[in-house]
Amino acid sequence: MRSTSAHLRAFALGVASVLWLTVAAGAAEVRVMISGGFSAAYNALVPEFERATGHKVITAYGPSMGTTANAIPVRLERGEPADVLILVGYALGDLIKQGKVVPDSGVDLVKSKIGVAVKSGAPKPDISSPDALKRALLAAKSVAYSDSASGVYISTEMFEKLGIANEMKDKARKIPATPVAEIVAHGDAEIGFQQISELKPVAGIDIVGPLPDELQKVTVFSAGIASVSQEPEAGRALIKFLASPAASNAITQSGLEPIALGGTN
Repeated sequence: MRSTSAHLRAFALGVASVLWLTVAAGAAEVRVMISGGFSAAYNALVPEFERATGHKVITAYGPSMGTTANAIPVRLERGEPADVLILVGYALGDLIKQGKVVPDSGVDLVKSKIGVAVKSGAPKPDISSPDALKRALLAAKSVAYSDSASGVYISTEMFEKLGIANEMKDKARKIPATPVAEIVAHGDAEIGFQQISELKPVAGIDIVGPLPDELQKVTVFSAGIASVSQEPEAGRALIKFLASPAASNAITQSGLEPIALGGTN
């Protein structure tokens, strides 16, 4: 109990040290658009940010890319309000080039690995090497991958690296908007690929493990201030907190690796 209390006190002090300057500025509504890879850690951390600052965070969820109605670029294109954008790093970079994100506001938050999932209780395939994963995929009747960064890699690069692109055309499918883990949990795909942090929150699956190192694609999730932001200072305070040491425990527990330790640019 003493160690737990000490940890909570340290966490509270860390939050306070990061955020105390923002309280004097008054409460604000901070509108965030966020993609799935960072969502579990974000959802755990936002209530602490709100308690410490008095700000209220309003969140819209959607993929970093793609053409679905809730994809972040699509939301921005139709004029939805936003202060903070949290998504795949290169997608944030594209939005900076398009003038939709304040230049020099971007902060890299975490690294994320792709994982492999099966339905709870199903046999776990051997994925310990590229050859083992190749055999597992050829043996599977159905495979699912996301419509965001991990799925783009799986479908356009990994299958090619394994030499099975033709064999996967009829059995592998992209899942728009819905978490891949839900498709696997419902038995609609034998094997699913997505960021580990997006697989972990979903019940009804077993995570077999990350992709073999030789095939792994590490994705960076980044945050920036939207050019249309009405509350840029409160937005910067949120990014600063998410990039601080105080946030690292929740980030690690969600299956991600913290990168940034400090403030925004």
